[in-house]
Amino acid sequence: MGERPVNSEGTNRGGTNPDETSRDSARESAPSGGTREPAPGAPTPRNRGVGMLIITAYGIFAVSAFARAFYQIAPFPQEGKVQFPDAPVALSLSAVAAAVYIVATLALARTSTTAWTVALAAVLVEMVGVIGVGAWSLLQPEVFEVATVWGGFGRDYGWVPLVLPFVGLYWLLRHRPGRTAA
Repeated sequence: MGERPVNSEGTNRGGTNPDETSRDSARESAPSGGTREPAPGAPTPRNRGVGMLIITAYGIFAVSAFARAFYQIAPFPQEGKVQFPDAPVALSLSAVAAAVYIVATLALARTSTTAWTVALAAVLVEMVGVIGVGAWSLLQPEVFEVATVWGGFGRDYGWVPLVLPFVGLYWLLRHRPGRTAA
């Protein structure tokens, strides 16, 4: 009888072991870069599709919050600019918001289980921060003479800081590691 073809690993390509056959066909269909698109019907990674839009939103907030915090905290002498000693709480909260958005952006862009956990923690910190700072800024507006990203529940940013953590949390929980159905 004829011999069955053998792949480079020495395993039988035409054999009856379905695991070997599916691995071989997956290798053959992978592009030259070594990464594959998910099979039809398989869940997409959380950093693709709508996830990419969420990551982009977090990236925009990371850059804008960092720029705002840097400008507010840096001791640039400018007439009318509030200096750090005049509003340390509000300006420090701007820096905290920037750090949270940076961490969330980087973690959301990765697909590992650890990145998922870090992203979940960052989004939860963001949610608590927006709600906590938003409420605090309404209860004690004198502490927030300088606007912050989370002050007034994100009013200066079109309320997006209030909505974004809920969207991020929903997306993360929908794309939990080890979950098979999307």
